[in-house]
Amino acid sequence: MTKSSLVDRALNAIEAPSGDARVWWVPGRVEFLGKHTDYAGGRSLLCATERGFAVAAVPRSDARVRIRDACSGEIVDASLSPALLVRHNHWSNYPFTVCRRVARNFPGRLQGVELAFASDLPSAAGLSSSSALIVGTFLMLGDVNDLSARAEYRDAIRGVEDLAGYLGAVENGDSFLGLTGDRGVGTLGGSQDHTAILCARPGALVQYAFAPVRYEREVRLPDDHVLIVASSGVTAPKTGSAREQYNHASSTATAALQAWRAATESGAPTLAAALAEAPNGMEQFRVVLHERPELLERVEQFRAECEIVSAAGDALARGDLSRLGALIDESQANAERLLGNQVPETIALARMARELGAVAASAFGAGFGGSVYALVCASDAEEFRHRWAQRYAKAFPSREARATFFLTRAGPPATRL
Repeated sequence: MTKSSLVDRALNAIEAPSGDARVWWVPGRVEFLGKHTDYAGGRSLLCATERGFAVAAVPRSDARVRIRDACSGEIVDASLSPALLVRHNHWSNYPFTVCRRVARNFPGRLQGVELAFASDLPSAAGLSSSSALIVGTFLMLGDVNDLSARAEYRDAIRGVEDLAGYLGAVENGDSFLGLTGDRGVGTLGGSQDHTAILCARPGALVQYAFAPVRYEREVRLPDDHVLIVASSGVTAPKTGSAREQYNHASSTATAALQAWRAATESGAPTLAAALAEAPNGMEQFRVVLHERPELLERVEQFRAECEIVSAAGDALARGDLSRLGALIDESQANAERLLGNQVPETIALARMARELGAVAASAFGAGFGGSVYALVCASDAEEFRHRWAQRYAKAFPSREARATFFLTRAGPPATRL
């Protein structure tokens, strides 16, 4: 489905003339590298996809928010209130968590919206469809209510990176500077997804460090290569069955930091900061965590992943695609062995892609299902996509109906149309 057809579908769903509606394009994202690094203060290489959400809205005269999924026709309705109750294990959790947080952080008169969205992203597939819905909802509410003109906003959010950090806090429930937190959606993540969606650059990867969000560099992708994304068909909704597994990856990083603080009397705010202050790096962590192997493995994966991000960016910048592929193989192996967030389907997809000749291939996102990308020559991309899908269907026939394979280049960030 094209972007224009998604926009038309969203506009038709709210039954508003196009001239009366505000329309945003909000993309999905590919985490090229940076597995479970953001909430621990690490770094990532990211890009937006060319697939995403068309979000259309018209202001209401009251403080209610009425949202329609233009593809399914489902409608949900709520008030902008700090006491708003949300339905967990349902997509409305994401936009209504935004509504509740906006009402808490920006008190006073707020104007609701009639909102509709249409998306061609596979859901619960590691492509940040949930975070895209959070971003899209906030952009619309911010647009209609001119939130950026308010003192509360200006004091905390001074640029797009701050906005990404704030929306990560909306999702996980943390406070953001003077903007008080609440329950969030139930996951203990960071702001990587929101940063990719808001700060992406067409044709390039962006490298960001986190907690707080900090731009480091842009690395161009080769013009004669594209990404093929394979959604495994193993869904991993972060507010559903995968939530506890996802939160375990986060909580082990937190536990390792707490153990370090207790042993060293450190005030390091993040795991990245703790590693930076350790005189002997991992050796001192091995002493502190020698009786807690699960935590030590988590620290080893985190440290290695942050180093791989930097090395892979360097390799890509100098055009060394062979080195790039080897580094991404190392990241994937660490996810399988140390992070433990892979399933047989994503492991197989990454290996199949490399066997078929991909420059690089890796699973990405929260894990426990989701998607894998392959970086391939553009001239061979369609044939590669067909062969990859065919081999996967043969190995996992029960996943064929839900699996999706599509081509994308690094796309633009969220944009008002």
